[in-house]
Amino acid sequence: MDTDITQGPDKDFVEYIVKQIVTRPEEVEVSRSVDEMGVLLTLKVAKEDMGRIIGKSGQTAKAIRILIRIIGSKNNARVNLKIMEPDGQEVSFGGDDFGDFGSEESGSGSDML
Repeated sequence: MDTDITQGPDKDFVEYIVKQIVTRPEEVEVSRSVDEMGVLLTLKVAKEDMGRIIGKSGQTAKAIRILIRIIGSKNNARVNLKIMEPDGQEVSFGGDDFGDFGSEESGSGSDML
């Protein structure tokens, strides 16, 4: 059985969702790579669409990441999303790219004491 690691349901999902959000869907690029750490999806969008993809306080990007991790867990794979600036820099907005599900969504602030 010949498997193409550059394709997968996770990549197709991200591409579909992002194209529904952005104003320039023709500029959406999603690449997929697999290594010992799992699957890495790299997303590039038009500069004017970066705010739409990241969302207020990174909430849109975080939601997309959570959904692709669910898809990955269904397929026994660890899937992460990297969002790239149009100039090639990785976007950093305080999100936990490689943390566990829900680690940032603790309802209690008591863990900060």
